[in-house]
Amino acid sequence: MTKPLDVILVDDHPLLRMGVAGYIGQASDMRLCAELSNAADLRAWLARGEKADVVLLDRSLPDADGLDLVSELREAGLKVIMLTIADTDEEISEAIAAGVDGYVLKSTEPAQVLAAIRNVGEGQSSFPLSIMQKMARGELQQHALSALTPRELEIVTYVKEGLSNKIIAYKLNLSENTVRNHLRNIMEKLGLRNRVQVATLALKEDRRRH
Repeated sequence: MTKPLDVILVDDHPLLRMGVAGYIGQASDMRLCAELSNAADLRAWLARGEKADVVLLDRSLPDADGLDLVSELREAGLKVIMLTIADTDEEISEAIAAGVDGYVLKSTEPAQVLAAIRNVGEGQSSFPLSIMQKMARGELQQHALSALTPRELEIVTYVKEGLSNKIIAYKLNLSENTVRNHLRNIMEKLGLRNRVQVATLALKEDRRRH
């Protein structure tokens, strides 16, 4: 018998969790091994060395933007399905750039959610047909900064304004070391060598969009 897919659900709405847990519980080929309500609990779950195959991750958590967690989850070996109410081109592009494996709207029928979990668990991607059609037509255009997470984009905005790591850390309530690490990741993603190039690219993107 094939091992059931282990799924974790991260969402701060109890009623939604109860509903999703109910129809995952009725599926013989998957099991819900954790229900979490915020990023802190998710990181604690990861720190304990817990394992799962797929995570249904809310984009809007009370203590984090879900996109900021995608890279951590993928490093831990999980497939990520973004669970959200948002279907704007910009938010879809951000999710794709962050590396999610699937994208499920909270208005989706239960059978489609289960199908998305199965597809992603099998190593496929799973996006609604409307999104796939836009991708095929090239309508989801990603600008040069689209590979960055929301937190990284915040840091780019401050770098563009000429602020130091110390001031950026103060404004975002982060340590200087964390800001430095974010900036290193930003430069690696964008293929840049220093913060001046980061600022220059951000200014170019501003001009392109306005």
